[in-house]
Amino acid sequence: MTSIETTAWTLEVEQRVAVATFSHPPRNLMTFTDMTELEGIVRKVAEDEAISVLVIASATPDYFVAHGDLDDLLRLGRGEPYAGDAGSWPRTLGLFETMPQIVIAAINGQAWGGGLELSLACTLRIAGPAASLGLCEVGLGLIPGGGGTQRLPRLIGAGRAAEMVLTSRPVDAEEALRVGLVQTVLPDSPFIDAVLEWVAPLAANPPQALRAAKKALAGAEYLPLEQGLALEGELVGPLLADPEAVALQEQELARHR
Repeated sequence: MTSIETTAWTLEVEQRVAVATFSHPPRNLMTFTDMTELEGIVRKVAEDEAISVLVIASATPDYFVAHGDLDDLLRLGRGEPYAGDAGSWPRTLGLFETMPQIVIAAINGQAWGGGLELSLACTLRIAGPAASLGLCEVGLGLIPGGGGTQRLPRLIGAGRAAEMVLTSRPVDAEEALRVGLVQTVLPDSPFIDAVLEWVAPLAANPPQALRAAKKALAGAEYLPLEQGLALEGELVGPLLADPEAVALQEQELARHR
């Protein structure tokens, strides 16, 4: 296992799974500096072919990412100096979607505003019993500015997304699961252990298949059907001749003869 530490982030890598853990107590407000640090971590992970899954987690009880740091937003709006790089927000969330690794948000606590927007850019979202997910910006006289108005409707549908955005009402773990905002709800026993147990079978799949599947699924979300099918065909072709894939298929055939 290797580890990297920054001011607010710790990255640990074991086998094919990397866990980037955020700790900015007391509420895990995401500053521009914190996001800039995360961007650096994500870029390193994206270049590591030995990693199949990146988990974004929190070490602060009751919070995933409470929301973006309002002090930073006020400075930005006033044209005042601030630390970090505001451009890291869209770049990092874009990396979540385009990097080869599967990115999973492990949410057990408050994930409002930018916290939810961060998780929306992940491939999958796992909730704990204390999860609270919402877009609070309209109540503050703003609108979501980190992709929330675009990614949330694609994930849960236009009507449900509009209700969440316009009312600023957060949803709990069970409602999030019911509407498709998260993929599963795991116990707090402790939560990160439950997440890693859930992730292990996924991470054990052949890396080249995971990468191709992620790219194809992204095409299904944004491309017209004809172009998405063409992308799928382009991605499956090389896998058919991949030695590991061939060996796995031969083993499967042998089991059923």
